Amino acid sequence: MAYVIGNDCVACGTCIDECPAGAISEGDIYSIDPDVCVDCGTCADACPSGAISPGA
Repeated sequence: MAYVIGNDCVACGTCIDECPAGAISEGDIYSIDPDVCVDCGTCADACPSGAISPGA
């Protein structure tokens, strides 16, 4: 199950630097590619705004 980035994202870039799989893309609100995400949770732990959570 891939992680997802919600509307609380402030596009700070912290998650991109922490993702070991390179699954996160920049944009107005960042996004995680579910086909690349390895479900490690590192991005969620690093996110200062709490915008990243496990997907459904």
